[in-house]
Amino acid sequence: MTPHTQLPLQAVLFDMDGTLVDTERLWWEAVEQVAGRSLTEADQPEVLGRPVEHTAGWLATTTGASAADLAAELHREFAARVRTGIVPRPGALDLLDALARDGVPTALVTASPRAVADTVLDALGASRFAVSVTADDTGPTKPAPDPYLAACRALGVDPAACVAVEDTQTGVSSAEAAGCAVLAVPSLAPIDEAPGRTVRASLAGVTPAHLRAMVTAGTTDELRVLTWNLWLGGSKVDDHRTKQLKAIMETGADVVGLQETAGTAAQELAEVLGWHHHRAGENLGIISRHPITARFGDPDVGFYGAAGVRIAIARGREIDVWTCHFDYTPYGPYESAFDGLPATDLIAHEETRLAQMRDTLSRIAEVAEDAVPVILVGDFNSPSHLDRPDVEWPVTKAAADAGLRDSYREAHPDPTAAPGHTWSPIHPVHEDGSGRPEPQDRIDYVLHRGLTVLDSRTFVTGNPSPWPEVSGNCWPSDHAAVLTVFGVPRVS
Repeated sequence: MTPHTQLPLQAVLFDMDGTLVDTERLWWEAVEQVAGRSLTEADQPEVLGRPVEHTAGWLATTTGASAADLAAELHREFAARVRTGIVPRPGALDLLDALARDGVPTALVTASPRAVADTVLDALGASRFAVSVTADDTGPTKPAPDPYLAACRALGVDPAACVAVEDTQTGVSSAEAAGCAVLAVPSLAPIDEAPGRTVRASLAGVTPAHLRAMVTAGTTDELRVLTWNLWLGGSKVDDHRTKQLKAIMETGADVVGLQETAGTAAQELAEVLGWHHHRAGENLGIISRHPITARFGDPDVGFYGAAGVRIAIARGREIDVWTCHFDYTPYGPYESAFDGLPATDLIAHEETRLAQMRDTLSRIAEVAEDAVPVILVGDFNSPSHLDRPDVEWPVTKAAADAGLRDSYREAHPDPTAAPGHTWSPIHPVHEDGSGRPEPQDRIDYVLHRGLTVLDSRTFVTGNPSPWPEVSGNCWPSDHAAVLTVFGVPRVS
């Protein structure tokens, strides 16, 4: 198979002053110093997001001084403040690092002169940006589209496939005139929402997935995929089938990969929902609001293994969806937390699950087609190599080596900030009566090849009571589910 298709987000173009670094305040102070007075809200249109020459010309009309002399003085005052007072904006460096990990090129696009931009680049790390465009590099600058168009030409990208990150209305106007989607993060003056524009209070928490969603809006169909271990069909919880249906409807899922179905769950859920379904053995099932056009794998698969279907979504696009369940013994998190085994032993003890993953990947490859994206969901009963740098867990690593991307980690790259634990919402302590805390881990996954991740999150309804007092729980499982929202390119 060919590698997964290129993500629609081709580049991210960053304004500098007030967006990446807290220089709007420094610029404001420099203008006040040169003007010899405090500035007010009425002065903002002539100061924020404007090149030095514009503000100098504006000051010249009120002070009578030479615009050239004022520009030189503004340069000196601002540069002096930048050298001693530059502070990255919240979330800016994290977003730049995340984009670098995803291989998304970035550009700096600023109305500041080259000398000031180079000072900031030295502080941030010039290697973070493939291109930088300053007021010295184009004729018209912001709010004209020229700076953003110049950055796109230098990168060789389509403006419509780029997101510009701005903090002023002047910069927003420039980027939108160039045809970019805009993420506005206002620094001093408010910016209104508008079509093609997203407004956030901060870059903190912004991920590449959020930016990809902005450029795919209107060009993709949305597919909501859920993976869920039903826990022995849900039989430990009263009225479990009704609660399962309620949870699925609350997620808005289009496709659900199920494990521990107790044989009949997939069919029974699908019949109530009016959906299509596939049953494989006594443990695995897939239900889909979209038609199932093919079924893959052994229909009589044992308790552990994998099964798949091909579904046809709107506009003639097909997608392969697989669900899997792997053996739970020996369980690595127990061996790590309770037995203190070293990484080499933990990895060696994954042999059974690794063989099951390799068999699953082989079955996927046998039926895969180049133009058909692939989704693999399931209960792997193994932590991820992306979550624990001290152990390169081989089961998820094998999937990654086969080109499958972890949708939850795409949306939440930092495992410390977003651990995404799925085991277990009902086991805060180990059930052997020792009182030892139960290791909490991410062992349920939604992997993919050939799609765009718009969002991903774990899902549990209510506040489940801990084992063994679970019969009245609203949540009829011992696992959290994982819901991923994919953008699927439309076929014209």
